[in-house]
Amino acid sequence: MHSIIFKTLLVIACSLAPMVMANPTGVYVQKVEQQPFSDRIEALGTLRAYESVVLTTSVTNRITAIGFRDGERVSKGQLLVELNNLEEKAQQQELSLVVNEARRQYERVKKLAQDGLAPQSQLDEQRRTYQAAQARLDALAARMQEMQIVAPFAGVVGLRTVSVGTLLSAGQPITTLDDDTVMKLDFSVPSTYLPYLKPGLKVTAQAKALGNQGFEGEVVSIDSRVDPITRSIVVRALIDNPHYSLRPGLLMTVTLQKAPRRALIIAEEALVPEGRQHFVMRVNTEATPATVEKVAVEVGSRIPGQVEILAGLAAGDLVITHGTVKVRQGSAVNILATQALGERLPDLLQRTGGQ
Repeated sequence: MHSIIFKTLLVIACSLAPMVMANPTGVYVQKVEQQPFSDRIEALGTLRAYESVVLTTSVTNRITAIGFRDGERVSKGQLLVELNNLEEKAQQQELSLVVNEARRQYERVKKLAQDGLAPQSQLDEQRRTYQAAQARLDALAARMQEMQIVAPFAGVVGLRTVSVGTLLSAGQPITTLDDDTVMKLDFSVPSTYLPYLKPGLKVTAQAKALGNQGFEGEVVSIDSRVDPITRSIVVRALIDNPHYSLRPGLLMTVTLQKAPRRALIIAEEALVPEGRQHFVMRVNTEATPATVEKVAVEVGSRIPGQVEILAGLAAGDLVITHGTVKVRQGSAVNILATQALGERLPDLLQRTGGQ
């Protein structure tokens, strides 16, 4: 009987022996620091050119010349399409002669009237004749401008749908013109985020078609109405497009930065969830050897791979990121390396020589 009791006490004593007697466990840690942080709103958006137009004509006429190639970049005012205007040119020559003659007669009568050799009524009649001829010439010049289709702004033209000799009807599309130096990105956001939406907010956009390359922009305007069906509101951001890689109609995933601030951030792998609570394994470096403290923390917002800590930690604390399953309260540990925020484990192992 005494032998059994002795063995039982021996087992209990061994289990209660200080853990520091065991070899310290190797772990990787991260230093808790305050970092710029913001909540994220994700949405899907569609790109639009900063300025866009479908080039057409308001008259019916035959095309005599085309001054652009498919996909070409054109400057503002560049002649793109010219319609048949031979008849108008002939009328212009005729009306120019009429205007010159009417001006000459008006100047002659004006001089006679100044010398008292012509009545005022004759001068008024000649002035009306001259002004009427000039008005007809101006109207003809306006009609001739309709025979020349020019670029209203600088940009890139699309595929042309006409050829030289085509009888162009009024309103028939010729091609498209887009100013794509800056792109508009329109996306819908739930109306619950309205208090946070304002011009100047930074956005990051990615397109799968472009290899998920990130493009930076900022919000410039917010729609005045909330959609009564989806309860969402349209937000518009501008994104610079210096290399013309973005194109109108492209679908993009948008990340909107909400409530930017400085916060305590740790790697997500440092969290030890237990039910509805979250813990971290904090390293006490004042002990020899260093020991582990299990600390309850209050978790805030998350972004991929990182989590905001609202309470439970302070700047400068060391938390275990890799090796948490091998330790518990009071375990002795050996710090193998300090992991930078956002650093992946393979990169960490490569940097530390695979310790």
